Amino acid sequence: MKLPTGLRAALWVTSAIVLVFIYVPLLLVLLNSFNTSRTYAWPPAGYTMHWWQLAWHSQGARDALWTSVRVALAATVVALVLGTLAGMALRRTRFFGRHVVSLLIILPIALPGIVTGLAFQNGFRTILGIELSLWTIVIAHATFCIVTVFNNVQARFSRLGGNFEQASMDLGAGPFTTFRLITLPMLRSALLAGALLSFGLSFDEIVVTTFTASATDKTLPIWIFQNLFRPNQAPIVNCVAAALVLFSAIPIYLAQRLSGNATEAMTGAR
Repeated sequence: MKLPTGLRAALWVTSAIVLVFIYVPLLLVLLNSFNTSRTYAWPPAGYTMHWWQLAWHSQGARDALWTSVRVALAATVVALVLGTLAGMALRRTRFFGRHVVSLLIILPIALPGIVTGLAFQNGFRTILGIELSLWTIVIAHATFCIVTVFNNVQARFSRLGGNFEQASMDLGAGPFTTFRLITLPMLRSALLAGALLSFGLSFDEIVVTTFTASATDKTLPIWIFQNLFRPNQAPIVNCVAAALVLFSAIPIYLAQRLSGNATEAMTGAR
């Protein structure tokens, strides 16, 4: 469909404004990480790599990074297992309240993080009597990471239908053989995309983490927030934040490419 020239120009201008609004602050973070001023004076009086060297050798930042990676990996594994099982269960069965169950699975990602974090903290400490630890963070993160895997699995099933699986069963293959040889290969790229998105969501999360982490467990976003207003740490924090933006963009980009390539493969597009 060809749009009128005026409407096309308006769409281009609107898109440009939105992109500037989103990405200029991120570019300023990256630029300030090379600023010689500790107070982010603008325009920068000069540029230096000194803050990046200090950030690289910061033991606190390294420990927080390793904690974030461990939490994100564990939450992603949990999300992959539970999200896939939930997607397959709701696809294969029809029962009263099926759409309600689907809504309840998706709801955690739509809830405000402070509500989710407060609910988990009360559940862990008050109701279950469990001390906050690395695993309480993982459980809390998994609740919203499951949504990305679940949505990807549901979307893939809706595109493919069940003809291949039915043909496999008709030819004598059992449920596990059909899953291993037919279902899993069809879901592979969708699961990988969901895993990458889950990892990115968990790695960047701070609100829920604040309520479910112990005093000794600091993820990288929490470390950044705690050191942000310390004068001697502010330039280092800026470098870590810039690196975090770049690092977080990688799984999102890969997930988008995987989803796009999978769609093209299924539709025969070139």
